[in-house]
Amino acid sequence: MSTAMLLAIATASIVILLLLVIKAKVHPFVALLIVSLLVAIATGIPSEKIMEVIMSGMGGLLGHIAIIIVLGAMLGAVIEASGGAESLAQRFSKSLGIKRTVAALTMAAFILGIPVFFEVGFIIVIPLIYGFTKVARVSPIKFGLPMAGVMLTVHVALPTHPGPAAAAGILQTDMGWLMMLGILISIPVGVVGYFVAKAMNRQNYQLSVEVLESLQMAKPEGTQKNEPAAPGALMISGLIVVPIALIVLGTLAHSLLGEESLLRQVMMVIGTPPIALLIALALAAWLLGVRRGWSKEKLEDLTGRAIPGSASVILVAGAGGAFGKVLVESGVGKALALTLETLHLPLIPAAFILSLALRASQGSATVAILTTSGLLTSAVAGAGDMQRVLVTLAACFGGLGLSHVNDAGFWVVTRYLGLSVGDGLKTWTVLTTIMGLTGFALTWLVWALI
Repeated sequence: MSTAMLLAIATASIVILLLLVIKAKVHPFVALLIVSLLVAIATGIPSEKIMEVIMSGMGGLLGHIAIIIVLGAMLGAVIEASGGAESLAQRFSKSLGIKRTVAALTMAAFILGIPVFFEVGFIIVIPLIYGFTKVARVSPIKFGLPMAGVMLTVHVALPTHPGPAAAAGILQTDMGWLMMLGILISIPVGVVGYFVAKAMNRQNYQLSVEVLESLQMAKPEGTQKNEPAAPGALMISGLIVVPIALIVLGTLAHSLLGEESLLRQVMMVIGTPPIALLIALALAAWLLGVRRGWSKEKLEDLTGRAIPGSASVILVAGAGGAFGKVLVESGVGKALALTLETLHLPLIPAAFILSLALRASQGSATVAILTTSGLLTSAVAGAGDMQRVLVTLAACFGGLGLSHVNDAGFWVVTRYLGLSVGDGLKTWTVLTTIMGLTGFALTWLVWALI
C-alpha cells in the first residue's frame, strides 16, 4: 500500500474516532475498538491476525498499567476515606496559599517524575489532587494539568526512563551529559507548562459525573464524632513517599549492586511499581484503618468500591493501546518516517519532527523516540559528543508533543481529571505540544551556541 494511502487512512481513523466519541457519544472503549478494526481491515492486515494484533496491543498495555491503576485507586480510596488527603491539603493551603500550592505541587511532581514512570507517578498523586481540590473548591484540572505536564516532560527527557535511556544507547550518547542537559532544559519547559496550564484554567471545563461524585462525597466515616481525627499531614506524606522511595531503591540496587547480591534481588522485587504500591496499600490499611478502629469489613468495602471507578480508565487506556498497535502494524509509522526522511532537514529539526510525527501517528512516546533514534544513527555518525546529546534530546521532546486519542496517557490524564475528549484535546494535547516545542526550541538554541 502506498505511503499516501496509509497516511490518509491514519488521518481518517482519528477523525472517525473523534466523531464517534464527541458527536455520536459512543463510549471511548467501544469507539477505539471499532476504529482499530476498521484501520486493520483498510490497511490489509490479514484477517486471521486482526484480533491477534488488537488483543496483543490491549493486553500488552494492560499488563503494564492495570495492576498499578487498581492498587493506586485502592490506596487513594483509603487515604480519602481517612480524611488524610484533605488534612494534607489544608496544611499546605494555610502555609502557602492556593496559588503557591499549585506551584509547589508542580515542583514536587518534577522531582517525583525523575525516578517514577509517568502513569505510575500520576496515579500516586491523584488522591492528593482530589484532596487539594476539595479544600480549595476548584477544579482538579488546576492542580492536575501542570503536574501531569511536568511529569511527562521528565519521563521523555531524562535517561532514568526507557525512551531516552534506549535512545542514548542507539545514538551512543553520553548518559551523564544527557541527564544534566535534560534536567537543565526540562526546568524551563516545566515553567512554561505551568503558566500555559494556568492560562487554560481561566476557562471552566465541565467535569465527568464520576469525578464530580468523587469530589462531592459526604464527609467520610473516618472523621465522624466517634472516630479519631483525620491523620496528620506528615503520615499522609510518608505514605505517598513510600512507593516512590521503594521504586528509587530498586533502581539504585539494579545499577549499583552485583547480580549475585541477595539485597539486589530483594530490592528489585519490592522496587517494582506494583509491589511498591501493594506495600504502600498494606501500610495505609494498617495505619489509617485498623489502627484507627476500622473493621475488616469497612476496609474490604472501601477497596472493593475503588475497583469499578478504575475499570473505565483501564479499559479505555487498553483500547487506546490496541489502536496504537494496529497503527504500528499497519506500517503508518514507517511510511511517515520515510516521507520525512526524504526531506533532508537539518539534524535537530529532523530529530524533533520525526519523533513528533511518529508520536502523533502511533501514540507511544517511547516508540517514537526509539524509532527516530534508529533512523538517525547514520546521520550522527560523525557528530561530536555534545551534538549527539542534543540530537537525542530533540527526539525526546518530539515524543512529548501531540498526546491525543491513540495515547494511553491521554486517557489516563483526561479520565482522572474528568475531562471530555474535546476538552482533553484543547488542554492536554495543546499543553504537551507547547511544552514539546519549547524543549525543541531550547535544544536548538544550545546547538546554535556550541
